[in-house]
Amino acid sequence: MITYTVLIIEDDPKISEMLRNHISKYGYEVKQAEQYGQVMSTFRECQADLVLLDINLPQYDGFYWCRQIRNESLCPILFISSRDSQMDQVMALENGGDDYITKPFNYEVVMAKIRSQLRRAYGEYALGHEERTLELDGLILYPERLSVQMNGKSAELTQKEGTLLEALMLKEGRVVSRDQLLDLMWEDQHFIDDNTLNVYITRVRKKLKEIGAQVTIETIRGAGYRLTTQPGGLE
Repeated sequence: MITYTVLIIEDDPKISEMLRNHISKYGYEVKQAEQYGQVMSTFRECQADLVLLDINLPQYDGFYWCRQIRNESLCPILFISSRDSQMDQVMALENGGDDYITKPFNYEVVMAKIRSQLRRAYGEYALGHEERTLELDGLILYPERLSVQMNGKSAELTQKEGTLLEALMLKEGRVVSRDQLLDLMWEDQHFIDDNTLNVYITRVRKKLKEIGAQVTIETIRGAGYRLTTQPGGLE
């Protein structure tokens, strides 16, 4: 049985300890950051499979550390914060986070989100099944390895970026509604605002452009998005 390691980066000792105790009950190995100026050393040492990351931290904030982790790893990163503004949630996603949990939180909800992210990152597709690929006009998506390639150039994707691009490629030329995409990308849409999806659309468009993909993600006003191989501007 695989034992996953969860790293908690939270400077409130009470919250950190309560999270550790609760997560440990489910069989996960839990590590806690103690030196907040050396977060990356702790991350590398424990080889974390998932990170719970607060925003308000000594020395550097959680957005900074999220970017540093993203330079080395695609492991799931869940922000946990008392800051509940939409801008903070957007910044968390723009800096590489996969989800955002607002304090005070229900510990069972936290566990559900942890399990969901671990399934997406390391679940059944990663256990030796034949690797799936999707191809469209020379663009190749590898959903399990979270990578997309075009003419020898590649870009790494976060889990939600991969889910988004896969959904659009599977329905190439047809409109995928915003609600459909939100359902696929988040199990609970309650705290997800419209701008959150816009952030991911922008990020995927940028990565496709960087590798020279000859596809366009079109915004269909009032309906959703459509992936097309026809040339056109990105909205």
